[in-house]
Amino acid sequence: MNQDFTINQEQIPKFKSHEEARTYFKNLYSDRFLLRGTDMTDGKKVTIYHLVKDPEVYQPYMESFSHEVKHEITNMEVFKSYNTIEIDENGNIHFQS
Repeated sequence: MNQDFTINQEQIPKFKSHEEARTYFKNLYSDRFLLRGTDMTDGKKVTIYHLVKDPEVYQPYMESFSHEVKHEITNMEVFKSYNTIEIDENGNIHFQS
């Protein structure tokens, strides 16, 4: 299945909560939308997700963090294999490529 992982930020609706935004992306991208962690920004909790575009590149990269010996990154393909999406508690979205 070929799925378009291009995100047109202008077409993303305005959300009222983190849960509403998370549900939107989870419905669109299913198991390609992965929770990565949380952080605090300007006093607000921000939840960080990865939208996986190329699992064959992304998965070994992420698994390398659990090994004592990390694999060396020799090209930018790893960073092209996902996008980072941050969602704050009020449903505000911030995209990182």
